[in-house]
Amino acid sequence: MRRIFNVLILIPLAIVLIALMVANRTSVPLSIDVFNPGNPALTYQAPLFVWLFVAAAIGVVAGGFGAWLAQGKHRKQERTYKREARQLRHEVEKTKRTNGDNSATGTSLVLQR
Repeated sequence: MRRIFNVLILIPLAIVLIALMVANRTSVPLSIDVFNPGNPALTYQAPLFVWLFVAAAIGVVAGGFGAWLAQGKHRKQERTYKREARQLRHEVEKTKRTNGDNSATGTSLVLQR
């Protein structure tokens, strides 16, 4: 499976990225000062592909952070379910000990959400 992934995804992606790097190797300025774009203190020179890769990396990180925030309610719900299951397991063990029953045949525990 990993070999198929490498052949079908990574190799064509590498070819496209190398072509992008070769085609966009001219140095371009990035000015951070929006009011005075000619300010040399806040203007950085780098090849265009560097700026493209930086923008893509920032997008991946921002997207991952957004997905992590969106899934917070699911993680909280999972913690609640695990806590509830642990409490129920302890209750079952306590009931078994008090009744002196060591076998679990014929009994079932049904959780309803």
